[in-house]
Amino acid sequence: MTKTALLYWASTVLLSLIYLAAAGFYLTNLQLAQDGFTAFGFPAWLVPLLIVAKIAAPLAILTRLSVRLSDLAYAGMFYHLLLAVSAHLNAGDGGYGPALAALALMLTSFLTQNAARKTASPNVPAVPGLAPPARQST
Repeated sequence: MTKTALLYWASTVLLSLIYLAAAGFYLTNLQLAQDGFTAFGFPAWLVPLLIVAKIAAPLAILTRLSVRLSDLAYAGMFYHLLLAVSAHLNAGDGGYGPALAALALMLTSFLTQNAARKTASPNVPAVPGLAPPARQST
């Protein structure tokens, strides 16, 4: 296993654990999570949707049944984490650190996926020293 592939799997597993742990927290503390969202100015009904997304996205990336679905999951995570960082910065509560760390893991996972996966994503830009250019699947 190459260093880049190891970096991919480490970042992907950590990112998946963060998302699954958050979904578990939301499931076991639904009212607390909804209260937190409303304190940030978001509607409480977002929490059940995020529970589904925080379970589905890591599954789509880890199983990679479809490269397109996996890349869509990465895109959803990217926007979710950007909004999480922004919400915490705007609230001034200093809670943006975990979201920023997860964003770094997500970017690392996305940019190194072609070095570790059999079917490459055509959406990963070539990054010198990280991942080979996308291979065409037949």
